[in-house]
Amino acid sequence: MPNPLSILFRPAALFFKVIVHFRNALFDRHLFKAWQSPVPVVSIGNLSAGGTGKTPLVDWVVKYYLSIGCTPAIVSRGYRRESKGVQLVSDGQRVLLSSKEAGDETAMLAWNNPNAIVIVGEKRKDAVTYLIKRFAKRLPAVIILDDAFQHRQIQRELNIAIINTAEPFFKAKMLPEGRMREPLKNLSRADLIVLNKISDPQKAEAIEKSLKKNGRPVIKARVRTAELVCFSGEFTTSEEARSMKKINAFAFAGISSPQGFMESLKNEGVTIQAHRFFRDHEPYNAKKLEAIRREAESKGLSLITTEKDYFRMLGNPELIRILTSRPCYYLKIETEIFEGKEILQSMLRKAVGMK
Repeated sequence: MPNPLSILFRPAALFFKVIVHFRNALFDRHLFKAWQSPVPVVSIGNLSAGGTGKTPLVDWVVKYYLSIGCTPAIVSRGYRRESKGVQLVSDGQRVLLSSKEAGDETAMLAWNNPNAIVIVGEKRKDAVTYLIKRFAKRLPAVIILDDAFQHRQIQRELNIAIINTAEPFFKAKMLPEGRMREPLKNLSRADLIVLNKISDPQKAEAIEKSLKKNGRPVIKARVRTAELVCFSGEFTTSEEARSMKKINAFAFAGISSPQGFMESLKNEGVTIQAHRFFRDHEPYNAKKLEAIRREAESKGLSLITTEKDYFRMLGNPELIRILTSRPCYYLKIETEIFEGKEILQSMLRKAVGMK
């Protein structure tokens, strides 16, 4: 249901829309010029502020490139990290920074893809320049710009935009009234559009029909659960580990779409008897986690969180220790492309000069 107070933000949203339009016009008219990287660039981003399933798609693309023999590098701003400037998160051989220094999602990508170079930097061009100098003797085959649809200072061979079909696509509003970073018409900049988090086929079909007017390929995907990982205590049986059954849980997370997390757990048979959610990327502290642990202990519940939240806490091992008097799990998720996978794979190969 729309927030009736959102109308108070409408003037600010209109002003933001004007600023975004003016900035894009400067790039479109080549008054602002994009820099050409000597290494092919693939950008993955979105129009809305989080919740599109971008990080699992970045992970999917990284793993695809590795599977065809292309070494990728990930360049991200490292949202909510405590470090500044350009930082090397992983050199493709070992992870060098914690989630506090790299950002939780970036650290997660680095740990899940140990053969990929990972760099963070507020200015993506500076990060790419550092990458090219630092790894001149073993340049990656492709640079993946994470969350860079609005970052137009770097040219890209492939520009991917993700749409969350669970959001009100046709009535989307600009920040701060809504969650849009720029108007829907700007999807014309994308080379490929990914309809993600599809749960209502009819709604997805209506969105797809509207998007095809742009003449851009549209593929369909959803986020699916992969496995439940135990980081404290043990599964009672292998069957329980596979099915997640018989787990009575206290769910907690700091994410933009907690309802989707809850539904994923319920669909896998987890019984959620209590929960607590925080703002997306909200930092954890000892007080918050001790309160969660005490409530879980009083009710005899296991603790379950997201993979992203696990890596956020991992940046401060003391926070993990607070929880581990209880059985603790995190839920891994992954992107499933169920329509148009061949199109995406073909465009990814073309971006790096492969047939």
